[in-house]
Order: sequence, then structure tokens, then C-alpha cells
Amino acid sequence: MALDEQTKRSFFSKMKGASKSPPMVSLSEIGWSWLGAFLGITAVSYINFNILGNSDFVLMIGSFGASAVLIYGAIKSPFAQPRNFIGGHVLSAIVGVTCYKIFPSQMWLASSLAVATAIAVMHFTKTSHPPGGATSLIAVIGSAKIHSLGYLYALIPVGLGAVIMLVVALLVNNIPKNRRYPEFWI
Repeated sequence: MALDEQTKRSFFSKMKGASKSPPMVSLSEIGWSWLGAFLGITAVSYINFNILGNSDFVLMIGSFGASAVLIYGAIKSPFAQPRNFIGGHVLSAIVGVTCYKIFPSQMWLASSLAVATAIAVMHFTKTSHPPGGATSLIAVIGSAKIHSLGYLYALIPVGLGAVIMLVVALLVNNIPKNRRYPEFWI
């Protein structure tokens, strides 16, 4: 079925964008975002490498890097709020582990189901946190160490790591007078 010329133009014109890029943030905002991310990732990675390093546990996962951008650098975003941050990660971890357990020999299917289902679950529960998609994917494509955790993955590293980062966000983001975190809890 061929699309008419007007439909094609309308479709492609949407890709131009509707507005201009937002202005640059202040140097103060950059500094506080940097400090929060540094301290949050430091806390989680120190525990991961220096306390849990000789155990079968892991506390640092890649999706925490993306979460740091939100909870320290975009603190007013709905995606950065505690409900979304904790709920999005934990629910996505459960989804990812489930998909891996159901389809362990079909990683392509488990991967795509994990991410798509995590998005649907986050939408349904009002806990959308984009790094949660990566958290579900890590449960599928992660190492044998991640796979051996099973559903414990949702608690350690995901839940505990997120709580540690949240505590840092609550402390650092509320030091300056011009920053306030969170915008909402529930």
C-alpha cells in the first residue's frame, strides 16, 4: 500500500522537532550535579569493589550511570523522582529475571521481551525510569554472576544500590537553596 505524498510529508515533517534546544544550565547546577553523581556512584562502587569484591554479590550495574544523570542532573524530571527511580529499577529487574528464566536459551527473545515488558510494567505502575529498561536487559545479558542471583538481583544490586544513590540524592540535592529534591514521593 503506497502512501500519498501529503502523508509522507506530514510524517517526515514531525522529525524536524517542535521547539529549540533548552538553554544551558548554570555552572552551579553543573557543579551540584557533578558532586551528586560523584558521591552517589562512589558510595555504590566502593561497596561493590571493596566490601563485596570477594563475594558472589555485585552492587554496581551499568544502568546506575544513567540513573545518576537523572537523580543528580535532572532532579525535576518525573523520571528522577524516588517512586520512579526505585520502582522502575526494581520492577524492571523482576521482569528481566523472569524473561531470562523463561527463555534462557533464546537470549534474543528474552532480551526484547524484558525491555518491552519492563516499559509496559513501568507505564502501568506509574514508575517510568528509563534506566529501568537497561536494568531489565542486564538481567538477561549479564554475567553468570548476575544470572546466579536470580530474583535476588532485584534486591541486591538493584534495590540496595538504588536506595544508596537515593540517600545521596536526598542529601546533596537539598544543600543548595535553589535545588529541591524530590518533587514528589508517591
